[in-house]
Parts: sequence; structure tokens; C-alpha cells
Amino acid sequence: MLLNTVHGMRCAVSIEDLNIAVVGTGANGASLGADMIRAGLSVTYVDQWPAHVEAMRSDGLTVNFPDGTVERTEIDAYHLCQVAELRRPFDIVFVSVKTYDTRWAVELLKPLLHAESVVAGLQNGMTIDDVADIVGPERTVGAVLGIAANMFEPGVVNRQVSRADTWTTVGTYAGAPTPQLENVRAVLSTAAVTETSHDIRASKWMKLLANIPEMLPSAILGVPLLTAVHVPGVRETMDEASREAYALARDLGIAMVPIFGMTARDVQDSDQYALDLLDAVLKSYSLEDTRVAVLQDWDKKRHAELDAYNGYIVETRRKLGGSAPVNEAILQIANRIESGDLEPSLNNADLLVAARALAD
Repeated sequence: MLLNTVHGMRCAVSIEDLNIAVVGTGANGASLGADMIRAGLSVTYVDQWPAHVEAMRSDGLTVNFPDGTVERTEIDAYHLCQVAELRRPFDIVFVSVKTYDTRWAVELLKPLLHAESVVAGLQNGMTIDDVADIVGPERTVGAVLGIAANMFEPGVVNRQVSRADTWTTVGTYAGAPTPQLENVRAVLSTAAVTETSHDIRASKWMKLLANIPEMLPSAILGVPLLTAVHVPGVRETMDEASREAYALARDLGIAMVPIFGMTARDVQDSDQYALDLLDAVLKSYSLEDTRVAVLQDWDKKRHAELDAYNGYIVETRRKLGGSAPVNEAILQIANRIESGDLEPSLNNADLLVAARALAD
């Protein structure tokens, strides 16, 4: 790899020289990785779904765009069990697994990092701390995604936001710009409008504020997000969960910053901003059939990321000595679905509406 020195650190002369891995190639990871490959970058996929890996090896990855465009991309894909066969170190590892799989996924690729490699989590939730704990803060890059996609069969992604309307922001753990961060930004710019954040923890918190009212509530109802928000009384419950999360962020000293391409003018100095973030998701990242990630997991009979969303709010507030009753009630309903006591259904609407009363 051709290298030069910037601020005492090595960086690639061009992103075409970088060796990149995407670990966890579900709907988001696979489609973003395909954009990188189509831009001429060297990208290796690692995934835990055998049928998906085999489909990509034999037929490539098919990405269906909302305008009817269909793209097929040849993929260099590996099963988890084949990571030990890889020899060339990676300069950037994008992690796009479920939040609860973050630690083992990073540990799996750690032997394939060199001293100046970075690991960037293309995930919701606050996984930057897990990554930093394993590879060190200096090798940790956080990211926030504005994208919607689904995958119902191996090797096929349905991307519900155009490439031009997909948005990301990235930042280092410490907040300082680095050559590696610029490489990550440039690589992701092949797939999305990509910005940099000087406070990636705050940026990720803003995405969490957007996720809190959408992920579990709409999944509990078993319907697309745009359907869920119009069920009588449900939006009010969503908004109360958002307000609890906003209050927690304030108590933690989290700065309110713009995401999704917003500007500082769009950031209201009140919990209305949390509600505005959900409106942004509804307007820019939702189609009539968009099903949130939690519901997609339940559709596939998989464990969902409850602890990354409302569960994170409940636990973090508890550590501060308080409670988040609306988020806790939503979490309890979701846990009943996880245990098999309930099914995702509009029949659960009354339970969600009742949760709203706990805020009074």
C-alpha cells in the first residue's frame, strides 16, 4: 500500500489503496459495501448467514432501489469460520452486525488489524464504547446512518432510500480529525452524503432519540412505521418515550446537534427536537412498506436489539437513580414478544396506548 505521513500518522494516498472489510452484511452493510465496490474499492464481506454468503458467491449481490433500478455486484464473501483464512490486514473494518454481536465481531477481526487500522461501527445504539474497549479509542470511529433497507432473502437487498438521499456522519472517539477518519469519510462518500462530526457520541445520541419512538413501538404493532404512527394514541406514546430519552440525554450532558443533513437552525432548545427527529425519519427514510429493524428481526424469528433502544434508556436512567416509565412499559411489551407470550400485532395497540398514561 502506498503511504505518506500526515500529522505523524500514515494514511493511504487514495482510497483505492485501502483494504476494507464489512462484517455483518445484512441490508445496510451489504448495500453500502456494494456501493464501495462499484466505486472501485477493495472490499471483503464477512457474514454469519451461510445461505447469504453462498448466494453472493454464486450470483453476486442484488440491490433493488426505490426507483426500480436493479444493480448486481460481484462480492468477495467469507463465512465467519473462514476469517482465519484471511492474511492481508485491513485498513478499515466496517462493523454492521446487531449491537449485541458487536464485541465478538470486533474480537474476530482484531487479529487482522495493523497499528493504524480503524474500526467503524455502522450501527444504531452506543456501540462505540464496546469497540474502543477492544481495539482502543484511537482506532475507533463512530458513525450515524440515515438509510432504510431490508433483506428478506439471501443475496437480495431492497434499499428504500436512493443513494443520493442516503446520509451518514462519522467521527473519532476523541473527536479530533485524523487521516484515518478522512479515509472513512471518503470511502462512505461512495455510498452516501457523508459528513464528519466533532462529537460523534452526541451525534449517535441524536440517532438514538430518533430510534426510541420508532423501533420497538412500530415492531410491537407488527406493521410498517408509517402505519404505526397513525394508529390512534400510538404517536402520543412514541412522543412521551422521546421526551424521556431527551431528558436523559440532557442529564448526561449530551449536546443537541443536527443530524440527517439538518442545520443548527433546526435544533430546537427543547424536547420538541426529539419529536422533530422522528418526523425526519418519517419524511425522509420511510416508505409505505418500511418495516423497522426490530420487526424485521422478529419476522425472521431472531432476537432483536431491545437493549440498544428503549432498554438502553431504562438502564441508563436507572444508573442515574431514576426511572423512565414509558420506555420501561414499551420494553416490557417487547420482552413479552421475545418470550413468545405475545405476537407482533395491531392487537397490542391498547398496551402501547396505556403506556402513555405512565408519563402523567
